[in-house]
Amino acid sequence: MKLYALLFVIIIILCPPSSLLSQQYIIKFATVAPNGSTWMNVMKEFDQTIRKESGGRLGFKIYGGMVQGDEKDVLRKIKLGQLHSAGITGVGMTNIASKVRILDSPFLFRNYDEVDLIYKTFGDEFNKAIEDGGFVNLGWAEVGFVYVFTNTQVKTPDDLKKVKMWMWEGDPIAEAAFTAMNIKPIPLTINDVLTSLQTGLIDGVYSPPLASIALQWFSRVKYMLKTSLANSMGAVIISKKKYDELPSDLQEILKRNGKKYMEKLTTLSRQDNEKSIETLKKNGVTIVEPPSDKVNASYEEIGKKARRLLAGKLFPEDLLNRIEKTLDDYRASHRAGSK
Repeated sequence: MKLYALLFVIIIILCPPSSLLSQQYIIKFATVAPNGSTWMNVMKEFDQTIRKESGGRLGFKIYGGMVQGDEKDVLRKIKLGQLHSAGITGVGMTNIASKVRILDSPFLFRNYDEVDLIYKTFGDEFNKAIEDGGFVNLGWAEVGFVYVFTNTQVKTPDDLKKVKMWMWEGDPIAEAAFTAMNIKPIPLTINDVLTSLQTGLIDGVYSPPLASIALQWFSRVKYMLKTSLANSMGAVIISKKKYDELPSDLQEILKRNGKKYMEKLTTLSRQDNEKSIETLKKNGVTIVEPPSDKVNASYEEIGKKARRLLAGKLFPEDLLNRIEKTLDDYRASHRAGSK
């Protein structure tokens, strides 16, 4: 009997059960994006692919539609270990790597070519900042160009002063932009926006067209100013602690597919945002063109003022100077059209 017991122990050591050889790693992921959205659909594809490539060893458990709260709630839960990963916008990024918020700066970009140029040129620097903040960037997933939606027609910066404008509570970028316009917005969490539009507490919001439809804000506004306030960045991140727990082969599968699917998501989001403008028109939202190039120039001056208010506080002034110079050089060699 002792001999049999010894043989059994040796077999277990040399030939462990398959369950020990194939430990499963589940990444708990949360996002404010609603179920059925492009965001969620691409994340589910991402999940299916890594499960297949890893032989079932790696996968996501996905929580959509703000069931885990807004971005601040999600990041707090990641810190506590209750979640591991998130799809976040710039607002969530503020507490991780504030310098990355420069990508959300008001009136910085005119078109997608400029956006792509800055991500390509400064991507490594941004990823390093995210890692220093305790996370790994699995892929950029921009939310899109942001426009102002109102119940009274807005064409010029002075018109905006008459609007009861919402501001995402705790967002320094929005605060600087509205300060530069001499506007006092009403800070609210994203959860409170629709109700506040319904009650009349606010009558102006800002959002990409697709998000305004997904969040139902479009049903409570009449106008969209066709001058983009900013380009809203986004990313899928995972806590570095959770990432470091993964075997190297699973890390490679996760990062490679993260880059692939977030590039796909960005492409689809850009297409969806363009289509959404047509959907807004069909649902009675009037698209308001700025009356002149002079007015457009005034918005760009506001952007410069707002960025200088943030330089040295949210992001380094040197980084702002380098990005603005990169864009100036690009525009000097290309006739960049306004977005």
